[in-house]
Amino acid sequence: MVLFADKGTPYHIDKSKGEMGDLTKHHHPCSSAPIGIFDSGVGGISILKEIRKQLPHENLVYIADSKNAPYGDKSRQFIQQQSLRLANFLIHQQGSKALVVACNTATTEAIQFLREQLAVPVVGVEPAIKPAAEISNNKVIGILATHRTIKSRRLQDLIELYANDCTVIAKACPGLVEAVEAEHASHTIDELIRRYTDPMIRQQADTIVLGCTHYPFLSDKIKAMTGNNITILETGEPVATQLQRILHQHRINACSNQPADKQRADTRFYSSLNDGKHHQVIHKLWGSEVAINDLPT
Repeated sequence: MVLFADKGTPYHIDKSKGEMGDLTKHHHPCSSAPIGIFDSGVGGISILKEIRKQLPHENLVYIADSKNAPYGDKSRQFIQQQSLRLANFLIHQQGSKALVVACNTATTEAIQFLREQLAVPVVGVEPAIKPAAEISNNKVIGILATHRTIKSRRLQDLIELYANDCTVIAKACPGLVEAVEAEHASHTIDELIRRYTDPMIRQQADTIVLGCTHYPFLSDKIKAMTGNNITILETGEPVATQLQRILHQHRINACSNQPADKQRADTRFYSSLNDGKHHQVIHKLWGSEVAINDLPT
């Protein structure tokens, strides 16, 4: 049973009555409870920014689990248990009414596990294979992702379902997540991007899918290295759109008809890495200085 608070009034969800229990029966037409979002590090801020853009009235809580980044080299058991730990913190300690797994690797390895364990809606991210196949003119697609995402059954299923008429060049990209997390020197990042995208350019890919939420923060560099003739696809906008759809479906979206002075929604940040330089990276990627709370151990 999960406890939420709507404008200070708690209510309960009973998992025995379905995924959302009696939520639609007892919940108010709108909810000020926050949306919980987590990633293996700072990459999910690319998703967070799009959610904030599309859902300006929603309160948001973001966890950067940078101490354990990247998830791409962790075991499935670790990813599932750590994802559940973060989800429980967001639900039980922060009162989240819905979760966004803003990490491709965690989505691949843990989202079904989370949905079986939790009583709130869980939205994940996955590489934009379908739109890539639809817009590619020469049917050659590149995918940049972590090793675990590249090897995942889910990615293979997406390729078989939507891109079986395409040549797909999938590259695991060790070092890119770490480069974003630690804000590595520009020349180091350029070398990595060139190494991973050159095979795609040689095979005349005209579309590249960014299969990790850290990579949109490198999109300008990727575009500069690959040229204007290649389309770069990210996942932030469709994730935010799907989240909005889910909130309305379960009638748990925030009120948008409040007076202007009450519309300022809150965005809270937590991190598992208590480090000044790491905090500066969060400030830079978010676009302003924010208070960053330590994630309880």
